[in-house]
Amino acid sequence: MGSSDSINRNKNNPLQEPESGLGAVLNALRGAAGPVSGEKLAAAAGVSRAAVWKRINRLKALGYDIAGEPRKGYRLEGAPDKLLPEEILWGLNTRKWRGPIHHFETIASTNDLAKELGAKGAPEGTLVVAEEQQAGRGRLGRQWDSPRGVGLYATLLLRPELPPLDMPQITLTTAVAAVRALQRAAGLKAAIKWPNDILVDGKKAGGILTEMETESDRIRYLALGLGLNVNNPAFPPELVHSATSLYLAAGRTFSRVAVLQAWLEELENLYESFLARGFPQILAEWKRHAVTLGRRVQVRQGPNLIRGRAVEVDRDGALLVEQEGGLTVRVISGEIAPDPETGPGL
Repeated sequence: MGSSDSINRNKNNPLQEPESGLGAVLNALRGAAGPVSGEKLAAAAGVSRAAVWKRINRLKALGYDIAGEPRKGYRLEGAPDKLLPEEILWGLNTRKWRGPIHHFETIASTNDLAKELGAKGAPEGTLVVAEEQQAGRGRLGRQWDSPRGVGLYATLLLRPELPPLDMPQITLTTAVAAVRALQRAAGLKAAIKWPNDILVDGKKAGGILTEMETESDRIRYLALGLGLNVNNPAFPPELVHSATSLYLAAGRTFSRVAVLQAWLEELENLYESFLARGFPQILAEWKRHAVTLGRRVQVRQGPNLIRGRAVEVDRDGALLVEQEGGLTVRVISGEIAPDPETGPGL
């Protein structure tokens, strides 16, 4: 696990004020086979024996199950199902992305805060996570339902030295990382609907929202948002036929932390490969998981509607739609759906 410097606490959580040694106390408990004495915890955290008791109580308030044994010390018996920085960093196998991590019980939007942090100079690898979003959104400003404690709502801040035109490539790379992560962490085969929807069993389980700030001819920062339905037990009637969760697909619950860790690890590997070797190999993998190509679709761009067969995604991430008569239209953005008038769709 990373040092406590990688953890930022926020006022939405009663224990989110900075306090040195909290992560060290947790690490000492987690790495022990039996009870750990207050003396050993104090030495590990660099605090007094009296301060250890305070930190134990704070960890309990966060949801950690810690038992005290007279004359023996403290034992960690369970961790909460929360996206806590301490949990994310424990066992996270990333080389560069180690936080800071900003955790909230509730927030308007993880993407919005990540953009604010990016504007203030936050480093690449900064991560914003929340148990609940009150104004979560997807592409085109659509609302993303973000109920407390069941979904994964996370935004990663990147600072690639790339031109703005390369942003779609990073979005597609992020989708490939999500597919890989679901296979690793949940054993589920996922698919991608252009450009950024993650499908399981043909239904939407998640999506990616990429937003950027530019200066001159380069990207200043990117906010890569992932919204994923993990343990949602049900959906409202209007979404039953189009949405799913990992729980509904597999019939069991999953660790949201494990899914997030897998996504971060896969994304770091793909991102480094993209920067070093370019996009072709990643695009080839994206196509293997895509459900859009070869299908008849309609793409709405404001008042305009494009109909045809989705035949290709080019190296810039644009969708190529072949219309009747052979004219091919290059689509950079838009709302894609099956074409009800020309045959089977997505």
